[in-house]
Amino acid sequence: MIQWTEAGQERTAAWRSALGAPPPGRVVVADDRMPAATAYRLACEGTALLWRGDFQGARQLLSAMGRRCKPAAPGSGFHRHRQAQSQRARTLGMLLVPYAEGHVVPLRRAPDVREACAEVHGADAPPAVGPLRELLGLIGAHEWRKKGVHVPALGARVHPHHGVFSPIRGEYVDLVAEAPLPGDRLAFDVGTGTGVLAAVLARRGVRRVVATDLDRRAVACAGDNVARLGLDDRVEVVRADLFPPGRAPLVVCNPPWVPATPLSPLDHAVYDPDGRMLRGFLGGLSAHLEPGGEGWLILSDLAEHLGLRTRAELLGEFERAGLRVAGRLDVAPRHRRAFDGDDPLHAARAAEVTSLWRLTP
Repeated sequence: MIQWTEAGQERTAAWRSALGAPPPGRVVVADDRMPAATAYRLACEGTALLWRGDFQGARQLLSAMGRRCKPAAPGSGFHRHRQAQSQRARTLGMLLVPYAEGHVVPLRRAPDVREACAEVHGADAPPAVGPLRELLGLIGAHEWRKKGVHVPALGARVHPHHGVFSPIRGEYVDLVAEAPLPGDRLAFDVGTGTGVLAAVLARRGVRRVVATDLDRRAVACAGDNVARLGLDDRVEVVRADLFPPGRAPLVVCNPPWVPATPLSPLDHAVYDPDGRMLRGFLGGLSAHLEPGGEGWLILSDLAEHLGLRTRAELLGEFERAGLRVAGRLDVAPRHRRAFDGDDPLHAARAAEVTSLWRLTP
């Protein structure tokens, strides 16, 4: 619950945060009369602002507060960049909006967010209060889910759900579409996310693909995409921690690329604390490969350029797992941040290479 005083009365409401943010300890009521400088100062001090003005005015205030947040300087390093990101998220998360029953935002010029909220929070919708920044994220995720992301390797669109990593970086998908298949009878896709790699394998002619994920949102998302693509007779999506039972000629995994601690549920697609998923995949791969089979590890070397892991450490993980490298396909990044000189991590992003490692016992 969240508590505040308004018009001389104590008020309470359910706290709503899809990202698991804790409710603020102090809340004041704000509207269109509050200057951005005041709002930013209060937010930095840990005071949340419950908005009662115009919804579009709240969006403008959030943008003005965001311009006051200082980004990490180019070349300042990964940890300073993450620190600045975390501080920015905490500060901007202090601007709150109310929800009436049924996911209705009772503010002037507020959009209809009922469908977007129901996709994440469910149909049951008691009155609540939550961060405006998260609501805008839900609206954006809802539009991506409706529109989808075009995947050239599929010649079709994949529709990401909220909290599931979107395949907007097509280079890693292209690697799976181009690597020589060790067989077409069966494949496992470990950590399937949207199901895009499982779908690519099925479109390439693999007769049966078992796609796994531990995240329930990802399992639902992958199942939805497989059905949309007409591949549900060839792709089975199951909830599992890493591998399904049995062995396959081909086991594919695209784990989070950066061995760092996630700061929110959305970060889990990018950050793998202590390399847990990477080591789990490598350690269990031999036991789930058929004789003569291959494991495909899709991994960026961004962590190496950020100083978070060395190439020697990665090769050492292969050796400890009893694996050898049968081959490797590389591709350079094509996303815009690799060419943005103002990005704090530009040097690392510009040097990044994504690889498909073909591993055998």
